[in-house]
Amino acid sequence: MSSDTEQLKALIDGAERIVFFGGAGVSTESGIPDFRSEKGLYKAQEEYGRSPEEMISRSFFVFEPDTFFHYYKENLIYREAQPNAAHLGLAGIERSGKDIKIVTQNIDGLHQAAGSGIVYELHGSVLRNYCTKCGAKYDLDYILDPVNCLKSGSDTTWVPWCSACGGMVRPDVVLYEEGLDGEVISMATEAIASADLLIVGGTSLVVYPAAGFLNYFSGDSLVLINMSATRVDGRADLVIRRPIGEVFSELGY
Repeated sequence: MSSDTEQLKALIDGAERIVFFGGAGVSTESGIPDFRSEKGLYKAQEEYGRSPEEMISRSFFVFEPDTFFHYYKENLIYREAQPNAAHLGLAGIERSGKDIKIVTQNIDGLHQAAGSGIVYELHGSVLRNYCTKCGAKYDLDYILDPVNCLKSGSDTTWVPWCSACGGMVRPDVVLYEEGLDGEVISMATEAIASADLLIVGGTSLVVYPAAGFLNYFSGDSLVLINMSATRVDGRADLVIRRPIGEVFSELGY
């Protein structure tokens, strides 16, 4: 075990209330690319002539739903992705008896799949979908089934329609131009505020308002695990510049 991992393990073992705050870098090791990366930006511009942020905005969903769902299904959903060592390691910490909560900016559901019990999803989840007209709830399989994208009188081919009322079904994710869920924000910030150890991983802390959540932390130790520098490195008690899965593998939980 490397020295920085030993330090992290000592902090975890000594903590009573732990929060892990994670971003896209946590899931890239599961094969889910960061759509804001250079590769993701290029793909959106090359195929659609637009930025990723525009493609998954509220306005684009409303005015160009078929293209929205084409992009969304092709670029934000990875059904074969499995929890990696970081997800599994965090769940292992919980199984060891530690009070640990997860605050994630990811929408893939991999923390729950790994076994973590308390996960606050700031940006929602691709696994949940609902009808914009009647509120009926649908799973991921439903919106991916081409049969559910057929509607008499409609020329769309990618948009899923509600089997109950015929309304448009949308993913339960926070789009650009939409605000975060107030209840989720409240629970996430309360968890961070009451933690004595905050571990931040896989995020450059540049996307707001989520990046501002660190301002709620006043506990004993702040740990940053990220391959590149962040704006709060100077505040951290421990900074680890290695792949996050590698770090959690070494912890051995």
